Amino acid sequence: MSQHREPVTAIGAPAAIGPYSHAVRAGGLLFCSGQIPLDPETGELVGATPAEQATRCLENLQAICGAAGAALADAVRCTVYMTDLGAFAEVNDAYGAFFQADPPARVAIGVVALPKGAQVEIDAIVALPAQAD
Repeated sequence: MSQHREPVTAIGAPAAIGPYSHAVRAGGLLFCSGQIPLDPETGELVGATPAEQATRCLENLQAICGAAGAALADAVRCTVYMTDLGAFAEVNDAYGAFFQADPPARVAIGVVALPKGAQVEIDAIVALPAQAD
């Protein structure tokens, strides 16, 4: 394994559905792979609405951040992918519940489709806390 990058696997997040890591730690940052609304225990898609799916995506990201010793509140940038930008307001409300103060920078992108038929996918770049020496 390279010394300048370290893959992170989170026990509380759904297993990767492809050849990727949950996240990679490098240069004081945590680069989290996009999360679709999969239940961590069953690996099945959950949430009937885009807001419910966004909530599950963010919960999965919380688990990944926790496995790396960070918190989702440490995010510096998130990207939200949606198959229906008409659902922006409801996804925005769900997202806002996770970032009530000092939210990260964000991009929202409309896409034609997402893996497993998901309506929402969210990724994050997170600032890692300073390591005590």
